Amino acid sequence: MLNNWWAVGGKRGWRHIGETRLIRHKLKITLQMIKFEHTVFALPFALIAALLAQRGLPEAWQLVWIVAAMVGARSAAMTFNRIVDYSYDLANPRTKSRALPAGTLSIGFAILFTIAMSALFVISAGLLNPLCFYLSFPTLAILLSYSYTKKFTSLSHIVLGFAIGLAPLGAWLAIRGSFGLAPIILGSAVMLWIAGFDIIYACQDMGFDRQAGLFSIPSRWGTARALQVSSALHIATVGLLVWIAVVSELGWIAYCGIGIVAAILYWEHRIVRPDDLSRVNVAFFNLNGYVSLLLLAAFATDILMT
Repeated sequence: MLNNWWAVGGKRGWRHIGETRLIRHKLKITLQMIKFEHTVFALPFALIAALLAQRGLPEAWQLVWIVAAMVGARSAAMTFNRIVDYSYDLANPRTKSRALPAGTLSIGFAILFTIAMSALFVISAGLLNPLCFYLSFPTLAILLSYSYTKKFTSLSHIVLGFAIGLAPLGAWLAIRGSFGLAPIILGSAVMLWIAGFDIIYACQDMGFDRQAGLFSIPSRWGTARALQVSSALHIATVGLLVWIAVVSELGWIAYCGIGIVAAILYWEHRIVRPDDLSRVNVAFFNLNGYVSLLLLAAFATDILMT
């Protein structure tokens, strides 16, 4: 009798361990699928907005929930995008090895993860203040609806930039509880910056997008013109960053940071050419990560030292 009890209990224990490991494995695959580490693209701008709103270091609990909201929002949006693009990713040779088309992750698990991350975003926003809570719902709708825009407009890059550009405004509202000019300028800079490098990334799929009837700047105007549009957006980005520094009365450290960012963006457009897209991943994943982190370091140093 006792042996049977231990046998049953042991089987249940091993089953529980196995289920826990399976869930952890699926979560690891999901985070790889959505490139979780690329949260670094938008999160620094949210932190910059929080620092500007406070004119110093916000409370620790505010930073925790701002980061949690950012993680939840981006994770939900990216996973939902993979779900919506499943059939296209399956047909595209460049993306068919992704988790969903490859079958290493189920659609059902991806849906559950999207719901969980959406809940994390809404709850985190609610713990910041009531205004953030109320605005979390339309913000989430914008983040998720982006996934459909490539089916009907070449301006999908701008829509993506707009969605991510809401991050600085949200962080500002989390601290101030009211709107201001500074986060709108910063959000606009993020919008143009994101749209610019998303156009570069989309150049890889120009042929597939045309064949599949998907809309993008490269599929509409070709690689050369698309890269020119991307350059113009990044020039405008630098201009907006200078404007935010002027409006916020920042010092020389912030301007030095902006100067370095301008140099990085210039180099990004030097290494990606219409006849050579081999270094798109370097431009997209590496250089743009440096842009956001350098700006955060420069702006934070400037704000906290004055």
